[in-house]
Amino acid sequence: MPKILVVFGATGHQGSSVINNVLNDHELSAEYRIRAITRDVNSGKAKQLKDKVEVVYGDMSDEKSLGPALAGAHTVFIMTPPSFGSSHEEDEFNNVKAIADAAVQQGATYLIYSTLPSISQLSGGKCTKITFFDAKAKAENYVRGLNIKSAFFAGGFFMENFHQHSFLGPQPGTDGTWVLSRSCSPSTKLPYFDATEDTGKWIGTILANPDEYEGKTFSAAQALYSLDEIAAALSKTTGKKVVYKQLSAEKFAKSLPVAGDAFSEFFLFMQDYGGYFGPETEKLVSWAAGRARGKLTTLDEYFERHPLTLD
Repeated sequence: MPKILVVFGATGHQGSSVINNVLNDHELSAEYRIRAITRDVNSGKAKQLKDKVEVVYGDMSDEKSLGPALAGAHTVFIMTPPSFGSSHEEDEFNNVKAIADAAVQQGATYLIYSTLPSISQLSGGKCTKITFFDAKAKAENYVRGLNIKSAFFAGGFFMENFHQHSFLGPQPGTDGTWVLSRSCSPSTKLPYFDATEDTGKWIGTILANPDEYEGKTFSAAQALYSLDEIAAALSKTTGKKVVYKQLSAEKFAKSLPVAGDAFSEFFLFMQDYGGYFGPETEKLVSWAAGRARGKLTTLDEYFERHPLTLD
């Protein structure tokens, strides 16, 4: 009998990628039966999922819904959406705790949590504004302390961000050029991956070999790209001249409509502390990329499939 794989965030980038990759993998689709969890079973995306998998209501803020959602589960993929309110660290921890505790109570065997590194810890307490990352790291520590097997997926930057967060993309410059700005040097390397296509390729590796990867973290990215390389890729795909310009931390922060101080500090962290995942970033990304269950999408390939328009 197939094991029940419960997927939270089923209609988002990561959850949908897990579902599609398992369904399209002959070995995994025979081993696992997917249960997609969503807060709105009548949404358009949920209705599309119903043609492929079991869709069940579940809301981490409605703890009574979690028991039925997790009944009979073998493996649970936990993805919690970011919270940016004044109590976001507490909210993140409580949301993950609610799901993990319910999974344990329902007799699940394995948890896979979508986490992030602790920037305050990696910087020795010097970087304090990237609290969204620290919140997920705190929740990860809780999961690790439970009496259940677990593994972890820590994703780099989504390639989808170029479309969804235009304020971080190229901005009109002079003489027909477009300017990509950050607070870090042009040689700083950033980890990127196609979240919708490729998240499931790493989760699939864990699902196929759960004992081998118990306790391990996949620092997930297709590759590391310098800001100059990213500007060149954007020039190629848009047909516009895109250049990179480093701004002061203060000026870059003021250029953003939201979370300017946090973004500015984070890019400086990557410059000064070895990268997104700390001093071992290059090694960690290489290890994870080499274990993905399928070919990963390069930045050029992503832009070919999803052209970015600059007007």
